[in-house]
Amino acid sequence: MSWNRRDLLSAGLAGATLAAAGRAAGDAERESDSLDGLAHAKGFHFGTALGVRSLTDPGYLDIVRAQCGLIVPENELEMPVIQPQPGEFHFERGDAIAAFTSANDMQMRGSCLLWHHPRGLPHWLDGYDFGSDPVAAAEKLLTYHITLTAGHFNGIVSWDVVNEAVDNLTGEMRETPLSKAVGSAQKVLEIAFRAARVNLPGVELVYNDYMGWTSGDAPHRNGVLKLLERFRKGGVPVNSLGLQSHIGAGTQDGNASRSFDARDERAWRKFLEEVTGMGYGLLITGFDVHDGPLPADFTQRDQAVAALGRAYLELTLSFPQLNAVVCGGLMDTHTWLQGRDPRADGLPKRPTPYDNHYQPKPLREAIAAAFRGAPPRKPTAIAGIPA
Repeated sequence: MSWNRRDLLSAGLAGATLAAAGRAAGDAERESDSLDGLAHAKGFHFGTALGVRSLTDPGYLDIVRAQCGLIVPENELEMPVIQPQPGEFHFERGDAIAAFTSANDMQMRGSCLLWHHPRGLPHWLDGYDFGSDPVAAAEKLLTYHITLTAGHFNGIVSWDVVNEAVDNLTGEMRETPLSKAVGSAQKVLEIAFRAARVNLPGVELVYNDYMGWTSGDAPHRNGVLKLLERFRKGGVPVNSLGLQSHIGAGTQDGNASRSFDARDERAWRKFLEEVTGMGYGLLITGFDVHDGPLPADFTQRDQAVAALGRAYLELTLSFPQLNAVVCGGLMDTHTWLQGRDPRADGLPKRPTPYDNHYQPKPLREAIAAAFRGAPPRKPTAIAGIPA
């Protein structure tokens, strides 16, 4: 279902009204034992992805206000939403999220200026005529999109400039209409980061991907490492690596279904050591725990989800270069995973810290425990966010 202008205005006004009503209470809780408060005590930031449809759920917004200091729009800033037709820009959905974020004294991350994946680009780019000089035309198109989008959302403190450019099965760079026009996927990414830096001085620029910590993710991790090495050798202005952190079970781009816990902690630690050894910062940009093959019983599922989530967070947070943890959603009815890879028994998934009745689950305490045990770090790791 598409949203018209009236829907967007209604959601935005509802969000702003609810925000103003609960602002003081939310700030007070965030300063005590909230997840963002616990994160701040160790010098990093906590938040969640938030979509415009969530702005109509007051109970959920209460949780977001109370627990989060950082918001990232779900897909409201992606190119197919912002520019659904060539040269036709629509910022209303992103503006609604930005209004809620600002009204609640939160910061906002942006994702993403370029989703370099065939499914992440607008359909009009398929078969697009780049003319007699396709390299110049593609560069102009991409630079113009980044310039307008970055300029419109000028309060964003950290941007996923490029998302998912590495094929998860082969470790090679993905091909898109833009890379075919330019002749090199690497060059497309460099154009994007350089344009972002011109328009976003002082803002954290991030390469974001979903390479994980299982043995089957090794080709993906290796491909990302090679990409990060090329960025450094070419002087490309990339500050940090975003770790999507969709852990647990499920399928991703052609992989067979994973077992729930197929972790390779040694390989994951080595990967993070190599990334940070090149001078990159780290962020967790979409944490959730996919519980697809676990038993139907909620108690068993929640305990397994919490245990795996805590183990992942404790290992990853042991790196002081990590400056933020962002969940893919805080509540089971507000997660992208409900519509992906349904459970065989047809039951709803429980991959988030709060259940469908707005109540905390064991994963919420697991996150809190990981935060309490995390080593302290410099509290100004994200450019523009004060300690």
